[in-house]
Amino acid sequence: MKLLRASDHKRMPWKNGGGETVEIAVSPEGVGLADFDWRVSMATVATDGPFSVFPGIDRTLSILDGGGMTLFIEGRAPERLTQASEPLPFAADAPTSATLIDGTITDLNVMTRRGRFTHSVRRVSVDGNSKVAFEAGTTLVLCHRGNAEIDGTALNAGDCLLVSESDVAERSISGKAQLFWITIKAI
Repeated sequence: MKLLRASDHKRMPWKNGGGETVEIAVSPEGVGLADFDWRVSMATVATDGPFSVFPGIDRTLSILDGGGMTLFIEGRAPERLTQASEPLPFAADAPTSATLIDGTITDLNVMTRRGRFTHSVRRVSVDGNSKVAFEAGTTLVLCHRGNAEIDGTALNAGDCLLVSESDVAERSISGKAQLFWITIKAI
């Protein structure tokens, strides 16, 4: 298990230059936007506009903060995405634009290279103590709000725990937090 502190996340411009993204984790480590197998990031979106296009990539978007947005994904009906919405998967190479619902938002963006990896994203609320079993694959646990502890590793808001395939086991989890549970699997 590897702890990725919020203060260490990498800030960089969007691929289309329209804003800034905070890269939480990428594989292989240190690669650029054209060469990743998978990538987890957060972005602040302050204006309506187009999304960056990533050929051959599948993406899932979740709203972390703010009023949300309406997504216009080519070939699909408009999708209203808010903090209460389930994470929304779609092809990152489909032309996509967004209209903000009520001002600036922060989103969570998970991307995997199609044909090589798949991913799932879900919200998990923690309130107290429990056990959790990690699935096969790579798991990232992002602490969105509150504080949690997984097998003695403390997660504060913005921190992420990277659990590799070799660390898959049942683990204890405690605290009061909203987490995003991201599972990435090789095909």
